[in-house]
Parts: sequence; structure tokens; C-alpha cells
Amino acid sequence: MMPIGRIAMLSTAVIAVTTVACRKKPDPSPTPIPTQASAGPNQDSIRRAQADEAARRAAADEAARRAAADDAARRAAADAAGAAASARARLLATVHFEFDQSDLRTEDRAILDAKVPIMQANAGVTIRVAGHTDERGSDEYNLALGQRRAAAVKDYLVQRGVAATRIETVSFGEERPVAQGSDEGAWGQNRRAEFEITAGGQTLKAP
Repeated sequence: MMPIGRIAMLSTAVIAVTTVACRKKPDPSPTPIPTQASAGPNQDSIRRAQADEAARRAAADEAARRAAADDAARRAAADAAGAAASARARLLATVHFEFDQSDLRTEDRAILDAKVPIMQANAGVTIRVAGHTDERGSDEYNLALGQRRAAAVKDYLVQRGVAATRIETVSFGEERPVAQGSDEGAWGQNRRAEFEITAGGQTLKAP
């Protein structure tokens, strides 16, 4: 058995060691250094990207605007060309006559009426009216008949406001048939007044 004195000494030593251990502060843990979060694009990069995107959108908008304008211009040009072609066709439309007559038929007056606004809308246009006949009758008679037919057309247009100086007349009699044959089918086509634009046809416009 250990002597009481030795036990007391050991107890005192243990208490002393424990007290020292308790009084000793543990080493503080090193302060963690905050790590910088991964940074996104900086403000300059963002502004440049936004400016580039705005420029791309503006360029796309401008391209679309120009394409629309070009398309509209093409449609307008096509419409104008179509209208001009229609006006030309009406201005050149032929009128016909009954046998040995220079009086205008009702349906031919409507054809002439359609020419008047075109002439009025195109002050620089002048025309020539050529009178024709079928093969029956003498050359002299048919030349005179053709002239009367051309004159009847001119008079009708002048009465509706077209200046006489813009209309020239000529007769070819039976010399220029458009249909061959010696029957009413051919003769009816040859008894006619034809029209030719002598000036201003290059810039013809619809009324």
C-alpha cells in the first residue's frame, strides 16, 4: 500500500498539471482568407456587348426597312408599267366600220371614249389615225373612204377635248389588209381605223 504522503503528493501534481492545462488558451485558428467569388464580365465588357447587340439590331432593322422600301418600289414600278401597258393598249385599240360607211358605231365610240382621258393625262402624246377599207371599190374611192373614216375618228376625239394638232390622219384605202379573203369575215376586219403613237409614247402614263 502506497503511503498516504506519496498519494497526497501525486494528487497535488495531477491537480497542478490539470490547472495549467486549463489555463492555457488554445492557439487561435488562422482567420480564413475570404476567397473572391468568380467575377462575371466587367461593366465595360457588358456595355460593349450591349452596344454590339444594339448595333446588330439597328442594322437588321435598317436592312428590313430598305428591303421593304425596295419591294414597295418594285411593286410600284410594276404597277406603273402595267398601267402604262394598259393605257397604250387602249390608245392603240382599233375601231371598225360598216360597209361603205364612215359613221362610228356605238361600240366603237366607247373605244374612242377610253382614249380621251389617256390623251388628256399625257399632254405630250400625239397620234396618227389611219383609215382602211376592204378590197371592194376603186383605189381612188377607197382612199377617199379611208380618209373619211380617219377624219370621223379625229372629229370625235376633238369634240371631247383633244387638241386637233395632236391628231394626224392618213388613208391607206385597201392597200394594207389585216385579213386575207373575199368574204365578210375578212372584209369586216379590214374596214377599220388604226392608231399609232407618233410622240410621247416612251413616258406614257395611265390617267
